[in-house]
Amino acid sequence: MSNPLLAPSTLEYSLPDYARITDAHVREALEVGMAEQLAALRALAQDEEPATVENVLHAWETSGATLDRTMSAFWVAKAADTNDERDAIMTEFSPRLAQHSDAIMLDPDLYARLRALRERADAGEVVLDEQDEFVLTERLRGYERGGVNLPEDQQARLRELNAELAGLSTEFDRLLVAGRNAAAVHVTDEARLAGLSDDDRAGLRESARARDLDGWLVTITNTTRQPVLDGLEDRALREEVFLASTGRGLGSDDAVHDTRSILVRIARLRAERATLLGYPHHAAYVHEVACAGSTDAVNDLLARLATGVVQIAEREAEELREQLHTLDPEATMEAWDWQFLATARSSAQGEGPDPEQLKPYLEYSRVLHDGVFAAATALYGITFRQRPDLVGYTKDATVYEVREEDGTVLGAVVIDPFTRPTKRGGAWMTSIVDQSHLLGDLPVVTNTCNLPAPAPGSPSLMTWDNVITLFHEFGHDLHGLLSDVRYPSRSGTSVPRDFVEFPSQVNEIWAFEPELIQRYARHHETDEPLPQEWVQALVEARQESGASTLELLKAMILDQAWHQTPLAELPEDGSGVEAFEAAALERAGVAFPLVPPRYRSAYFHHIFGGGYAAGYYSYLWSEVMDADTVAWFREQGTADQPGGMTRAAGERFRRELLGPGGSVEALETYRRFRGADPDVTPLLHRLGLAG
Repeated sequence: MSNPLLAPSTLEYSLPDYARITDAHVREALEVGMAEQLAALRALAQDEEPATVENVLHAWETSGATLDRTMSAFWVAKAADTNDERDAIMTEFSPRLAQHSDAIMLDPDLYARLRALRERADAGEVVLDEQDEFVLTERLRGYERGGVNLPEDQQARLRELNAELAGLSTEFDRLLVAGRNAAAVHVTDEARLAGLSDDDRAGLRESARARDLDGWLVTITNTTRQPVLDGLEDRALREEVFLASTGRGLGSDDAVHDTRSILVRIARLRAERATLLGYPHHAAYVHEVACAGSTDAVNDLLARLATGVVQIAEREAEELREQLHTLDPEATMEAWDWQFLATARSSAQGEGPDPEQLKPYLEYSRVLHDGVFAAATALYGITFRQRPDLVGYTKDATVYEVREEDGTVLGAVVIDPFTRPTKRGGAWMTSIVDQSHLLGDLPVVTNTCNLPAPAPGSPSLMTWDNVITLFHEFGHDLHGLLSDVRYPSRSGTSVPRDFVEFPSQVNEIWAFEPELIQRYARHHETDEPLPQEWVQALVEARQESGASTLELLKAMILDQAWHQTPLAELPEDGSGVEAFEAAALERAGVAFPLVPPRYRSAYFHHIFGGGYAAGYYSYLWSEVMDADTVAWFREQGTADQPGGMTRAAGERFRRELLGPGGSVEALETYRRFRGADPDVTPLLHRLGLAG
C-alpha cells in the first residue's frame, strides 16, 4: 500500500488517515519530507526573478508540506500513545530534524533572498500588507537570532549544540514517562484507602489490573500535587504517595529513570549556545522575543508577587496546623498533609464541597457537551457534532466536526481524555492541520488530557481541577479553530510563549459561570443539579489560594534559575541538582518547605522536554491579560448574562484577538481588543495581593 503521509489526506478536513498510517510510514515520510523541503528552498534561494511575496513568502510556506503533515500527525500520536518504535523514531530523528532546521536557518542564500524582498519593499517596489510585513519581519529576525551571521567555526559548534539538545530533550521525556509509571504506589490493603470514594477505588483497582497486579494502584500524575492526597485519611500512605511524586527522576530509589544528568547537560548546553549567539544567558535569548521583552521584566513580576504570596501561604499553614493538632496533638505538619487538611477545612467551614462530594456531579461527557461545548456555542455560535466514522490518533480519541452558526464547516477537534501508561503526563492542545487562507486549509486541533479512566460500567467522574483543565485546553483549541489568517506558520497558537496561555486561561472563567454550572454539573445518577450553595462556593473560591499560587511561582523561579545562571555557575553533573534547587528558592525568598514547586527539576517536562525553557513564567504573565480580560467580559454583561457570556462579547474577542493568531504582533492584538495595555490590578485582586 502507498504511504498515506506522502500526499495530502483525502479524508474530510484533511484528517490524517490514522487507520492506515504505520510507524514505518512515518520513517519514510520524514526522510522524504526533509529532502523535499531542502530542494524546494534551494530552488527558492536560486530563483533569479526579483523577490516577490509570491515567490518568497508564499513559496516558503508550501516548501515543507510533507514534513509538516508528517510531524503534525506523528507527534500527537507519539505523545499520547507511545511504543518502542515511536520512541526509537523520536530518538533517531530529533537530532536529524535539528540538523535539518540548521541547514535552513544557517543558509546565507535563503537569508539573502529574504533581505532582497525586504529591500524591494522598503523601496516601494513590492507592496506588503500587514500579514506579509509581519511574516517577513519574523523570518528575518529568526535568521539573525539563529546564528546566520556567525563565523563558520561558530556555526559548526552551533549545529552540534542544537543536535545534541534535541536528542537530550527526547531522552528526558522518555525517562519521564517511564519514571512516572514506575513511581506508582501499590496498595494491597483496602483499609488504607479510607477517604476515597467507591468510584475512585474502582479506578485504582482497574489501574492495578491493567498491570497484572492484585489490589489497587495509585498512579502518579505529572505534577507534584497528587489528586488522591485530597481525601486519603491514612497519613503514612499520603507520605508514601507524596514522596513517590517528589522523588521522581532523582535516582534515590529508581536509578534507571534518573533524569538529573540529562537536565544538567541540557541547561549547560543552552547556556553555551546563548553565549555563542551573543546573549548573557538562555533566558535573555528567550525573553527578547516574548511579550515581556526582557529578563528584568520577568524577574520584576516574579519578585513583585513572591513576598505577598509566601505570607498568604504562611497564614494558611497556621490554620492547617491548628486543624492537624485537633486530630493528632503530637503531629508535626508536613507537605503531604496540606491537601488533605485544606480540603477538610474548606468543607468544615462551609466554603464549599470537598472534591469527593463534587465528583458525582461532574461526569465527563456532560461536562464536555453541556459545559465546554455549550460555552463555545454561546460565545461564538459554533456547534459540535460527533463523527464516529472518522478515526482519531488512538482508539480512545473522538472526532467532532465544528460548524459556524450558519452551518458552514469550520474545522474539527479530536479529543482524547483518558490517561494510559503510554501517554505522557499533563494535558495539551496541538494542531494537526493549521488554518490557512493561502492553502485553503480548515483547522484540525486536538485536546489531550489525562483524566482517570473509569472502570468498566462506571461513569467517568472528574475532579473540579479536571474540569478547569478541560476548559483551559479547549481555550487553546478555540485559538486554533477560530484562526483567520493567510499564512499557516502564523495560524492560531503561533504566538509568543507568554501570550499563548492567555486565551486558554480566559476560557477557564466559563467553568465558573453559575448558569452553565447548572447545566453541566448534575448528579450522574439522579440528574439533580449541583446545590446552589455549592455553586456559589465554587464561584467565590475563584480567588486562588496562597499554596496554589506559591507552588506555581516556585516552578517559575526554578525555570529562571536554570536558564539565567551562567555556564560557569551551573552544576557540573546531576549530583548538584537538589542543592541548586534549594539555593534558587532560598535566594528568591520562597523556600517555604510545606509547599513544594508544582514541578521539581527532575520531572519538569515543560522546560527540559517541552518548549517552555525560560518561559514557564508565561502562565503568570498571561494571567495578567486574562484577569484584565475577565474584567472586560464582566463589563459586557447583560441582565440575562451578567457574566458577559454573550454572542456580542464573544464575537469581538474572536475577531480582534483569537482570529489574528500570530499574524500580527501579539500585544498589538491585545491593544486593539482591549484599547490599552494589560492592567495588572485585576490579577493582584485575584491573588489576594491588593486591597
